[in-house]
Amino acid sequence: MTSPSYITFDLYGTLTAFGMSRLTAELFAERIPADGMETFLDWFEIYRTDEAMANWRPYKEVIGAALERATRKVGVTATEEDLTTIFDSIPTWGPHPDVPEPLARIAEKFPLVILSNADDSQIMSNVDKLGAPFHAVYTAQQAQAYKPRLQAFEYMLDQLGCGPDDIMHVSSSPRYDLQSATDLRIKNTVYVNRGYEPSAPYYHRHEVSDIAGLADLLLG
Repeated sequence: MTSPSYITFDLYGTLTAFGMSRLTAELFAERIPADGMETFLDWFEIYRTDEAMANWRPYKEVIGAALERATRKVGVTATEEDLTTIFDSIPTWGPHPDVPEPLARIAEKFPLVILSNADDSQIMSNVDKLGAPFHAVYTAQQAQAYKPRLQAFEYMLDQLGCGPDDIMHVSSSPRYDLQSATDLRIKNTVYVNRGYEPSAPYYHRHEVSDIAGLADLLLG
């Protein structure tokens, strides 16, 4: 494996524990029966992906549009307070337990970069909790596009001044990250299998179960 110039990461779900579904389930526990909650959360996730494919607008609006579509689908109503509670929780999310120690070891040898579907106003609170230094943090707000749109990845490559062969991209999401990275000829890709999405081997070169596995891959 050729040593990459940068290790680039998805943030939410890959490094930071994604807490949106748990909180949403708590908020709607009295409005949606227990046997319908999983379906509702699935629709909320599906619509977030769909809304991300539109022209960029603030992340709170993306979440709000997805939440409205998901609640309408199951016959309940979301309030502005629901949306604000979900959105305001994002900066409180911390890393998966397996992240800080091996990520810090990787950072001793490689410049680390984040490309995230995030607003600038929130993301650094999550990044600061990871416990490792980052060379750069790029957001959808800066790129004016959300992943999986290629524009987000092209923005990152342009800002780094490098090509697809110069990075290793790491994500727990084939759908948001690894398919787009593959389309852009980023060959050095790593799937962190956290169980959010099924493995899609065509779209990654390496598969690990946690960031310790990534450290083993990079550092031996």
